[in-house]
Amino acid sequence: MASRACWQYGQETPRESVAVESRKMQGMKTKIALGLLLATMVATLQAKPDAAVTLQPGERQPFISGWIRHMLSTSQIHYSPRKLDDTLSSEIFDAYLKELDSDRVFFLASDIERFETYRTRLDDALSQGALEPPFEIFNVYVERVADRTAHARELLKGKFDFNTDEKYAYDRKDAPWAKTEAELDGLWDQRVKNDVLRLKLAGKDMDGIRDTLDRRYQNFEQRVREIDADDVFQTFINAYANAIEPHTAYMNARASENFNISMRLSLEGIGAVLQRDDETTVVRSIVPGGPAAISGKVKPGDRIVGVGQGRTGPVVDVIGWRIDDVVELIRGPKDTSVRLDVIPAEAGLDGPHEVVTLVRQKVKLEAQAAKKKVVELADGEGVRKIGIIELPTFYQDFEGRRRDEPDYRSASRDVAKLLAELKEEKVEGVLIDLRNNGGGSLTEATELTGLFIDTGPVVQVRDQAQRVEVHRDFASGTAWDGPLAVLVNRASASASEIFAAAIQDYGRGIVIGEQTFGKGTVQNLVDLDRFASREAPGLGQLRVTMAQFFRINGGSTQNKGVLPDVSFPVTLDASEYGESVFPNALPWTRIEPVKFHRVADFSPLLPLLQQRHDARVAKDQEFTWWSDDVAEYRRQRALGSISLNFDARKREREEAEAKRKARDEARAAMGLELAAAPLDDGLQADERAIDADEDDAAAERPDPLLREAAHVLVDAIDLLATDTKLAAQVYPERVGKTN
Repeated sequence: MASRACWQYGQETPRESVAVESRKMQGMKTKIALGLLLATMVATLQAKPDAAVTLQPGERQPFISGWIRHMLSTSQIHYSPRKLDDTLSSEIFDAYLKELDSDRVFFLASDIERFETYRTRLDDALSQGALEPPFEIFNVYVERVADRTAHARELLKGKFDFNTDEKYAYDRKDAPWAKTEAELDGLWDQRVKNDVLRLKLAGKDMDGIRDTLDRRYQNFEQRVREIDADDVFQTFINAYANAIEPHTAYMNARASENFNISMRLSLEGIGAVLQRDDETTVVRSIVPGGPAAISGKVKPGDRIVGVGQGRTGPVVDVIGWRIDDVVELIRGPKDTSVRLDVIPAEAGLDGPHEVVTLVRQKVKLEAQAAKKKVVELADGEGVRKIGIIELPTFYQDFEGRRRDEPDYRSASRDVAKLLAELKEEKVEGVLIDLRNNGGGSLTEATELTGLFIDTGPVVQVRDQAQRVEVHRDFASGTAWDGPLAVLVNRASASASEIFAAAIQDYGRGIVIGEQTFGKGTVQNLVDLDRFASREAPGLGQLRVTMAQFFRINGGSTQNKGVLPDVSFPVTLDASEYGESVFPNALPWTRIEPVKFHRVADFSPLLPLLQQRHDARVAKDQEFTWWSDDVAEYRRQRALGSISLNFDARKREREEAEAKRKARDEARAAMGLELAAAPLDDGLQADERAIDADEDDAAAERPDPLLREAAHVLVDAIDLLATDTKLAAQVYPERVGKTN
């Protein structure tokens, strides 16, 4: 999925750390933020700070944009190319402004009027390699950020009146641009006031609130000033690419490397996750099994203030550096040494330094790897065991596979091992959890399907020349031939939809949950270094939409997604989130089906499963709470604003706290020890104590959807085992056969 640059105060809360060795490929969680939430910059920043610089296009950027322009405008490469003309220029213009200021809280209407001269000239800028216009717009953006953060910091010196009936309208994506400085000041008065109120409601004193928010606003401005020409170019080119089609995107050299790391689930480094804390780099967590963990000399909370290469190279002072520059110094080839100048967590900023030497090794990133567990469901005096496999992404070490390395990582290989373990644990059925799985490797989707079918077609792919290729599973046999279900939600996309659709079409298992995202297009990565001289690599990669997926039954997953067999309440409907919200998304269509052997027809079974599900969740307290929370979330989302009255917000918080305590008491009465989610503390991830944030992240929350999906699978097993007439309808080929 294409990801947007977080260069503004946003209404979402993205993860605010960069793993020295880990980046989640696609963040698909959507939240309502009821205040001013500082969007993270650390994942895209690429140079050491220099507040005085006015950015200009780089020397190689016209060369890169020329090749990208060629690939996006020719039908020999792109699935739905578009001519670069004034119409497309206007769309690029709007998309670029949205990338920079989606909430319309920095630019003035007069700025936009000034920029209008470029609306139909960006096509000329791209065609001629004259990229000054987007840089001029960005430089004005930097000035406006400075103005706004200065205003916000000045407001903190005054007093705040929380006795009014004022409301803060945080949803401004469709709002008009502010016409005057005074109007923009008014918007920011509300934003700052809401930030103060959130911290005040969390019990912070005013001195602490002022200190926290002053550093927050100062850090935001600093991070914007640290953005370099490569970042600006990437954002502008992505405005162009996304105007062509939602999933076409450009990744510069560093973004490309991080993407490759996320796909192979490994890198060569020390095994530590870092975050920025004011001017220093802090260890957020340690990757188990990595050099840092094995050494025992680095721990969460430690500050890294210097980095040296080898055992004798000079130590470079990295105070004030951007996080990804520090990351680049620490990463390196396997079996090489790196020295860290560390101030221990327990020491103050002026505390004693320690120099830690670590030998870089290949670090496996298990956070995004497939995992298993067994859910036990009470059944009279016994229990029913259902194996759960959670798959966050369809990963594959492409280079390792190409080199035929015996231990290369892939989703299908890992899942096959987990299925063998679940067999040993004698589970009755298997549930594949693909919630929030944004996709990944097409090959992995095909091979994962092959674990559950004998042989046969999995997905059809139609290219830009309208040629259709059928991707098949050729491996005889299955890793699991027992009862199967797939759990999906609206954030299940691309490869997840291929797998779920194939399992559904074959009648191999039951799909449970929500309508999926609807991304039915195929992207290939084009390495732009192939067009560069050997002396000048590092041009990045272009992710180009080159084809479209079709199910083996002929329908597409594009736009419509996969509809579940058993439906759960919708968290985000198609009008709010998914492929259908993109104005330039390809429409749904269909082609001829291919021949395949359908294992079963679950249609006679599905009404019975839905009835049992509805009856059960009506009595399931956790599921009811979840449904209530979904309804409240949707209500707040529809409002788009929140009160700035202290008493009103305090009542809301007290009601939320009472509800949380009541739920905890009910859980305790049911013999459960899991706690409800904590109340809003008003802080960002990098403002919390490292240990407190890690404890919260590690806390296991109740998952009524997963448990209910397991119940649905058990229902299917029981109904088919006890009702021979129904079983004959579902499995007609088995009638008259004996084992």
